[in-house]
Amino acid sequence: MKEKNIRKKENILSTNGKLGVLLPGIGGAVSTTFIAGVEAVRRGWGSPIGSLTQQGTIRLGKRDENRVPEIKEFIGLASLDNLEFAGWDIYEDNLYQAALKANVLKEGLLEKLRDFLETLRPYPAVFNQNYVRNLDGNYVKSEEAHIDLVEAIKEDISNFKQKNQIDRCVMVWCGSTEAYLAPQEVHQSLKNFREGLEQNDPNIAPSMLYAYAAISSGIPYINGAPNLTIDIPALLELSKEHEVPIMGKDFKTGQTLLKTIIAPGLKARLLGLKGWYSTNILGNRDAIVLDDPGSYRTKKESKLSPLTYILQPHIYPKLYEKLYHKVTINYYPPRGDDKESWDCIDIFGWLGYPMHIKIDFLCKDSILAAPLVLDLALFMDFAQRAGLYGIQEWLSFYFKSPMYKEGLYPEHDLFIQLMKLKNTLRYLMGEEQITHLGMDYYIE
Repeated sequence: MKEKNIRKKENILSTNGKLGVLLPGIGGAVSTTFIAGVEAVRRGWGSPIGSLTQQGTIRLGKRDENRVPEIKEFIGLASLDNLEFAGWDIYEDNLYQAALKANVLKEGLLEKLRDFLETLRPYPAVFNQNYVRNLDGNYVKSEEAHIDLVEAIKEDISNFKQKNQIDRCVMVWCGSTEAYLAPQEVHQSLKNFREGLEQNDPNIAPSMLYAYAAISSGIPYINGAPNLTIDIPALLELSKEHEVPIMGKDFKTGQTLLKTIIAPGLKARLLGLKGWYSTNILGNRDAIVLDDPGSYRTKKESKLSPLTYILQPHIYPKLYEKLYHKVTINYYPPRGDDKESWDCIDIFGWLGYPMHIKIDFLCKDSILAAPLVLDLALFMDFAQRAGLYGIQEWLSFYFKSPMYKEGLYPEHDLFIQLMKLKNTLRYLMGEEQITHLGMDYYIE
């Protein structure tokens, strides 16, 4: 990306008009919790807790200047009042019915929001059971050819924009985890991919069809699942051709969020690690999907990678080279969306003496994911208005497996990720980046 393409401060395009948030998987627990939550906040019935765009601040200049504006005011983000929602699902339920089935939010709140949620109905989804073996889609598009499915998605987007007078859109994948897919020849260039669309190549997954439809329509795309989707050369090339920002993958919510908090602390104190065993139980639609070995492999790859990159065993072999790391996920229907994760962490300290950490995190998966969907939709809209396109690594903060430029390695340390995010905002707004050097405070 060339410097001249980036718009600074005064040239960042306005937030005027409506922002459409397009959600493949709109009837799932994450999407319904996100949309119902936004409407509850708009009506003054709840707080957007967990959202950096709604509650976060950013320090500007030296500490003694006391300039700490809210992020949303500092960079000018789209207002919640200007958000409109649409999406696709394999079930025909309106969002009130879908939210009741998801069983995340209290029924009393959903009743109060019923008038709004019942107006939101999904478009029929693109569905291929080879990629999600444990679900049966009964509300799916009739088109069979890849090209026709892409055009059908684009037609849905066009109808939504026209009906609701939408000025800009972002697309956030909130659908199920697809079966593991290794990169193939069809993914290696845009030319190959377009030929694959024409030939109905089976290695083009449904999520890729949504991504292609969005990016080729000038719409930023965010991958909230661990699927192989936009992290292929073909769609990266497409994002540059249309100057569209993209980012993913896999929302960082429960267990992995804690890992990216705890592991940097252990490494900072140079404490060793012998083993880290992680297991999860949950019973929502996502868990049903992950009960299939193909989809589970996709998720497992995403959950295993952060520790290696954070701990850098090639640099600290005595501390981390022999680390044994295991992750399991178990479908347990009684829990629904209330996920429980257990971590057994075997560490060692001075003179090699062993110690142990045990964590039992009882969390609500969709409650943790909903503010991420909001933040990413607003930040990606900002990125496009600022003239950014291609991989938005500054948003790594939100992902288990953040995308990164070829030739680099991903940054998984949560605190470094947050610093990168805020420094990017400071840079775009013409403010000095914070280094925390400190010498000007201490030397007279």
